[in-house]
Amino acid sequence: MDRQLIYMTASSAEEARKIGRTLVEERLAACANILGDMTSIYRWEDTVQEDREVALIAKTTAAHVPRIIERVKALHSYECPCVVAVPISAGNPAFLDWIEAETV
Repeated sequence: MDRQLIYMTASSAEEARKIGRTLVEERLAACANILGDMTSIYRWEDTVQEDREVALIAKTTAAHVPRIIERVKALHSYECPCVVAVPISAGNPAFLDWIEAETV
């Protein structure tokens, strides 16, 4: 199976925790890391915005990516949440096997 990192942002640590916990409890992700407070600068509805956000990274398999996108959209407070998948090209084989074992 292809392993993936899912990069997401959330409006708060509480929202990131809710999303991360749900993905792990539902076995869509083996692990979720909440990276903490950051400043995001972006264009939305033709206006440059600057807000505080929290980054969240989940480890999963390619097969779960579509379901994760749908779950995050359902749980998220944003109209258009950031949810992007990045393939893992290499890593500790035991860790990569663990990702697969935890995302049944």
